[in-house]
Amino acid sequence: MVTEAKVESRAVLTLPLCLEGAAEAQHGGPNLLQRILSLFKNVRPGSDLTRFQLPPVFNMPKSHLQCLGESVYCIGDDMLKKCVNGKTSLERFTAVVGWSISTLRPLIFGVAPFNPILGETHHVSADTLHVLMEQISHHPPVSALHATDEKDNIEIIWCQHPAPKFYGTKVEAVVHGKKELKLLNYGETYVMESPKLLIRFFPVPGIDWVGDITIRCEESGLQADLCFRTKSFLGFGGSYRSVTGKIFDSSSLKTFYDLNGHWDSTITVKDSEEGNVTVIYNAKEAISRFNTPTVKDPKGLWASESAVVWGEVNQGILNKDWEKAREAKKGIEERERELLRERKAKGETWVAKHFTVSHTKEGGWECSPIHKWVPPAPIALL
Repeated sequence: MVTEAKVESRAVLTLPLCLEGAAEAQHGGPNLLQRILSLFKNVRPGSDLTRFQLPPVFNMPKSHLQCLGESVYCIGDDMLKKCVNGKTSLERFTAVVGWSISTLRPLIFGVAPFNPILGETHHVSADTLHVLMEQISHHPPVSALHATDEKDNIEIIWCQHPAPKFYGTKVEAVVHGKKELKLLNYGETYVMESPKLLIRFFPVPGIDWVGDITIRCEESGLQADLCFRTKSFLGFGGSYRSVTGKIFDSSSLKTFYDLNGHWDSTITVKDSEEGNVTVIYNAKEAISRFNTPTVKDPKGLWASESAVVWGEVNQGILNKDWEKAREAKKGIEERERELLRERKAKGETWVAKHFTVSHTKEGGWECSPIHKWVPPAPIALL
């Protein structure tokens, strides 16, 4: 049995991913690239990487569940407040587009977060926004997120299923699942997709978000079509981390704004009639200068909390004690396999604690939160 004292002592939280942090921590050079490619020497092009196990030297000290949560609760410029304060449906929709782009964070080439264990949770509060996540499937990896703000009447529901595949010179991860932002005061629900994550090894190593996505609001009929681009394979064509698109009425097809910029700097919209240009997203203001979350209520920590589950591994990585990190990670993986064998022997099916899980006809995943409001968390971002 895990005691409260043991749970508290095992919790290790680290600085959230941010704009300047990602730049400072970028890894490059032939040694790192050679080590990465050596991992894939027995992997065929097109292979599914969801079961691929990285040694701790290639892990950042946090799980994917924490990275997903940080994209919602770590925000310097209060983008959600702008969504609520919009006076018209078009103003609110434009602010939602900016917020959606803000959830994309620069990642670090050469390292990846842990694949969360089944039932792992991450529960954090940032002011009046309370965020709760749960890993509802391990193979395939599926994460569920529920965030609420009772003060501003906001709800976010996000079911994410990344599917990374290896293609020789790159890894491409299609991010399945939908993200919903509900502005309850206006009865508006915004549904948005996620671009693909591209990790390129040659000719210049790097990470970028790419592909076409849509953001739409059924109640207002507004829609945004966005295109995320990166440089071509040889680095001549395209624009690194660029975003282009338009905001329009899905019924009349009338365009209100043309959108342009870069998701790691600024995004602007240009009024289609008057030509006025407005900045709707500034990455330097939105995803910079974060503090490390703090455990405010040690007794409220669950044993399933990400910072507890991976605490020993995190400490090993931070101390560069790779043997300790490796042994701790191996212990977590072996325990997961043991629990799976026990469930199979008893004929039991694992059931999520905080979400109702269903499958779509297309083979996707959907999740619905069990509770209407997320309670204040034992971990807070100050």
